[in-house]
Amino acid sequence: QVQLVESGGGLVQPGGSLRLSCTASGTISAFSYANWYRQAPGKEREVVATMIPSGSTNYADSVKGRFSISRDKAFNTVYLQMDSLQPEDTAVYYCNTYYRGHTLWGQGTQVTVSS
Repeated sequence: QVQLVESGGGLVQPGGSLRLSCTASGTISAFSYANWYRQAPGKEREVVATMIPSGSTNYADSVKGRFSISRDKAFNTVYLQMDSLQPEDTAVYYCNTYYRGHTLWGQGTQVTVSS
């Protein structure tokens, strides 16, 4: 069974940057479609960035111009570059994809933006 393993979260000061990674187990090319979601305490999970097979991307208004989704050439790893982070970006971030009819989720990685 394909697993998605996330890394790169942590504590950062306002205005700082982090880069999240999400890798599919077994060197599977799982990320034709790729999404990053986040869930803040007491709030519903929301999508922040998406990528489709053509490479086109889309972003939530709250992160547009600050976050960037990308993937490696093997479609095995997807990234979320997060710049100009603000306290309201604090959340658990999840990667997500659709692979062979299955919806897959990463385990989540905590991002905390605080001074």
